[in-house]
Amino acid sequence: MVFEKVKKMLADQLDADENELTMETNIAKDLDADSLDVVELLMTIEDEFNIEIPDEEIENIKTIGDLTEYIQSNM
Repeated sequence: MVFEKVKKMLADQLDADENELTMETNIAKDLDADSLDVVELLMTIEDEFNIEIPDEEIENIKTIGDLTEYIQSNM
């Protein structure tokens, strides 16, 4: 369920095809997300899942799988 929500958010915010997004999709490289895109995405994620992602954790989140696992571990 978390993965599906994250996929939908990414598709909406980054104008990506939701059906092509996988756990291995690299947010910056595969979706051409720049730093502003990432900040906006993380703010949306934090609001949606009622979590806080510390700055030091952001650099460890590269793929949709990384983001999904972080959310599931911190809900």
